[in-house]
Amino acid sequence: MTKKRKSGGRSKGAKGKGGMVQCSACGRLVPADKVKKETKYLTLIDPTLARELRKEGTFIPRQRTTKNYCVSCAVHRGRVKIRSKADRKTKSY
Repeated sequence: MTKKRKSGGRSKGAKGKGGMVQCSACGRLVPADKVKKETKYLTLIDPTLARELRKEGTFIPRQRTTKNYCVSCAVHRGRVKIRSKADRKTKSY
């Protein structure tokens, strides 16, 4: 059978077997190096109040939340765009 991608869609390299992670949307088990990550920083303070406090030099703590999506959920939510065959060959970063 033909192979679509040299990497198999993963960023594993020569690391051996990687762990599995659950998709945050559908719960599917996905290899950790294939998953699409989305990191957001959340704060409990209102943005306008936070801006004023930052002007005064106050440190505002924020919490980092990371969501892992399988490829199909990432495409469905718009985190990853569907590219043509020619565009897939080029690096897009």
